[in-house]
Amino acid sequence: MSAWIVANIAPIMFAGLVVFLLLGFPVSFALAALGLSFGLVGIHLGLLNEALFQALPERIFGIMSNDTLLAVPFFTFMGLILERSGMAEDLLDTIGQLFGPIRGGLAYAVVFVGALLAATTGVVAASVISMGLISLPIMLRYGYDRRLASGVIAASGTLAQIIPPSLVLIVLADQLGRSVGDMYAGAIFPGLVLTALYALFVLGMTILYPSFAPALPPEARPLRGWKLIARVVFVLIPPLALIFLVLGTIFIGVATPTEGGAMGATGALVLALINRRLTWSLLRQAMNSTAKLTTFVVFILVGSTVFSLTFRGVNGDLWIEHLLTSLPGGQLGFLIVVNVLTFLLAFFLDFFELAFIIVPLLGPVAEKLGIDLIWFGVLLGVNMQTSFMHPPFGYALFYLRSVAPDREYIDKLTRKPTAPVSTGQIYWGAVPFVVIQVIMVGIVIIFPWLVTGNIERTTFDPSKVKIEIPQETPEEQRDEATPPDFGAPPGGAPKSEQAPGDDLQKQFGGK
Repeated sequence: MSAWIVANIAPIMFAGLVVFLLLGFPVSFALAALGLSFGLVGIHLGLLNEALFQALPERIFGIMSNDTLLAVPFFTFMGLILERSGMAEDLLDTIGQLFGPIRGGLAYAVVFVGALLAATTGVVAASVISMGLISLPIMLRYGYDRRLASGVIAASGTLAQIIPPSLVLIVLADQLGRSVGDMYAGAIFPGLVLTALYALFVLGMTILYPSFAPALPPEARPLRGWKLIARVVFVLIPPLALIFLVLGTIFIGVATPTEGGAMGATGALVLALINRRLTWSLLRQAMNSTAKLTTFVVFILVGSTVFSLTFRGVNGDLWIEHLLTSLPGGQLGFLIVVNVLTFLLAFFLDFFELAFIIVPLLGPVAEKLGIDLIWFGVLLGVNMQTSFMHPPFGYALFYLRSVAPDREYIDKLTRKPTAPVSTGQIYWGAVPFVVIQVIMVGIVIIFPWLVTGNIERTTFDPSKVKIEIPQETPEEQRDEATPPDFGAPPGGAPKSEQAPGDDLQKQFGGK
């Protein structure tokens, strides 16, 4: 029995992790407990040395001193402040007025504003909750299908997962050992393409089912003409300025992602102050939520570090590498299996847990197969986006459920009774957008230049470096062969006329 455990301890450890997660244990504690317990088993069986755990404090200290992870609380704080600064409300109201005359106008406005909020907040919860509170009542008021309205709001909110400054892209870059700026640059085009696919789906629904997304009536569009255009320009200036402050400074190399996040948090405070929404209560709530999310991330990272230390100690990384590199189909077979695995795990795990558990195991295998890790990280980011939309555990669906009406209510404007939005309608509304996200995964695989084409790469090739040593002239060789004379006084006799040691005798008084 002991011999069998020694031979299969890595797959047993991985299977134990799956069982713990399915049983609902907290991920961070499950990872740490498995790492410590299997480490003790490995020491008892002679597979590991006791000195292995001496590296654990240093690895945990490395996590706490990681400057890249400082961007997580900065962007989280920025998103939470912007959620309450009134910017999302102004954007949805104004863009809704702009697209109101066409069928599906409010849905287009939600998609457009979702992309803008994603580029400014980087937090899914802030985007979904803001648009759910502001747009959903208006959509229900004017007869939108509840499934379409729910799906558009939840899916547009998840754009914050892939459009920079996404929190998951920061974590993926850290876990893959790549630049956050490169990861941001690579994710821009896929994020825009995904936004366009959402808008195309809304267009198709308005053509097939016109009653699902009617145009706004004239009385719901008080702004028209130049007043409307002026308001659109005025409302777009703050988010565009914030986008440049955060992303522009990162892309042009002026600021690191952490510094960009700090400037974004400052900009969010300024916007909240301008809109007269900055209060001590708001600051306290934002800081408490930021501290909770950051602690959650750090605890998972610490747990995954304990687990990976033992897992690599028992050669679990080699077992994973052999398992995945032996798949038929080479790179394509590896990508298909990895994406199917990630998609299935997303039913039970959120994107932080996926990033900290599977990415450290998959990254080295992908690099060995010759896969660009920036492209691989963006591909996983698009796939992990489905974790927010998967029924029944998608967090975006939970966020929308928390703000959607769950019982009949009286509309504030029309004073008519309005039916609630059921949980089943929210789930069914999410299904088409999950399919779109899976299609986007295929698009990134088929067209890798969507990611790699926007990344500046150096043309430096170390294998072609030549070191040339200049040849010495005969005069230089003769000068080097002749020993220097440090004792001859200026203007003294030539070297041939001086006896060896005369200068030393003079200095020390010798004769």
